[in-house]
Amino acid sequence: ENMKIYLGNDSTYARMIPNPSQNLYQLYKVDRSMGKVMKAIFHGLMSKKSKGEKLFKNKTKQDGNMNRIEADFLIDENGSLVNPSALTSLIAVRELKAKAGSTIIYNLISSKAVPEVIAENGGVALRSRVGHSYIKKLMAESGAIFGGEHSGHFYFANFWRADSGMLAALYALAELMATKKPLSELLAPYNRYFSSGEINSEVKDLPAAIARVRAAYQDQTEIDELDGLTFTADTWWFNLRASNTEPLLRLNVEANTQAQMKKIRDAVLAVIKTR
Repeated sequence: ENMKIYLGNDSTYARMIPNPSQNLYQLYKVDRSMGKVMKAIFHGLMSKKSKGEKLFKNKTKQDGNMNRIEADFLIDENGSLVNPSALTSLIAVRELKAKAGSTIIYNLISSKAVPEVIAENGGVALRSRVGHSYIKKLMAESGAIFGGEHSGHFYFANFWRADSGMLAALYALAELMATKKPLSELLAPYNRYFSSGEINSEVKDLPAAIARVRAAYQDQTEIDELDGLTFTADTWWFNLRASNTEPLLRLNVEANTQAQMKKIRDAVLAVIKTR
């Protein structure tokens, strides 16, 4: 039994915009109305089949132009949003089983669990700037077999180094079908740290705000400038990047504990907002 949502093409995006974070509520709305047996397999397609019950206790969501599937929109059997870095790790492990010792690309706002998992499974982790053009170029230069972005784009060497939400979803479904574990348990080994998610702050003077943060943390962290500024300490890190199109600073924080993540997040935001 299938239930279709906005399956027809509409170039005006009258019913939704091509951004999954802005239209995820539609998935929840249908799911609530149909009960917990009904789960979304693809954006625009809901499926309820008899085979593989655990498969249908998980949901995936793609954005309006069908090129993105991310952990924020892959929903486990408990209705919880899945960390996108965990999905990158899951796919990386599968790819390394097929081609041991290969290079896997991850972007710099991904969880530090991603390079850890890649190394643990015999792969070579390669860090990239945020953005598909950088990852595709790096894949071509390095011969990487897979790349994952924390924004939910997944790139496959055997798919012309292009990003494919369809392939990413199939990888997740294949893992679910191969194990008796529900999705939350399947991804638990990859959820090692606590992340703030991306926080946008509207700032009138971007260079001044960035300079304040650098001054506040340069003596207690290592700093790299691959993409914006990444500040790294022993048990936490954060990245601060300016938007290319808006007067926004984008902040991502990760720490070993939830309390520490919140403490660093709030402290950095306070420095950003200082006038």
